[in-house]
Amino acid sequence: MANSLNTITVDGVTYSSEAYAAKKKAEAATEVQNDLDKDAFIKLLVTQLQYQDPLEPQENGEFIAQMAQFSSLEQMTNVATKLEDINTLVGNIDTSVLVGQLSGMIGQIVDWTQTVQTADEEGNPLTTSEDFSGIITGITISDGDTKIIAETAEGKTYQVEIGSITSVYNLNDTNNLSEFEDSAINLNDTAEV
Repeated sequence: MANSLNTITVDGVTYSSEAYAAKKKAEAATEVQNDLDKDAFIKLLVTQLQYQDPLEPQENGEFIAQMAQFSSLEQMTNVATKLEDINTLVGNIDTSVLVGQLSGMIGQIVDWTQTVQTADEEGNPLTTSEDFSGIITGITISDGDTKIIAETAEGKTYQVEIGSITSVYNLNDTNNLSEFEDSAINLNDTAEV
């Protein structure tokens, strides 16, 4: 059975990490390579030698400087490629840790603030904030964006951004449970799923 934490979703399609790596490798193999590589540099160097002025040939120092520049450029390209790989790995680890932490919160009470963008009578932008409470029923990850799924006392389901959570309570704490039941009366009926 595949580990669900080692999956990547791109444009609505979920891949295992191995399948995604194979897909990217195949795309790179079919892509036309426009970058200068070692072979292109050698061809350029041979062409330059072939067409140089025999009465004023290029000095060895100039060739050595060109080779050093090319070598430096190649190493910087290799470093950039490795940094992209490390960035992807760190992003996958961060998502896995976040999902693990959020999974432990399923069944707990959550408070969050939702910002709504509207316009006044004159069409000017107006931002309002509403506070909600609900029980965490799940977690969703879509295009790398992790959200919790919360259900209010009225049965409305919301996908809540992690950054909009203001507090999380243990459902076994009777003081917090009564606060949740009291605050459920004040919830707005405009739910976004």
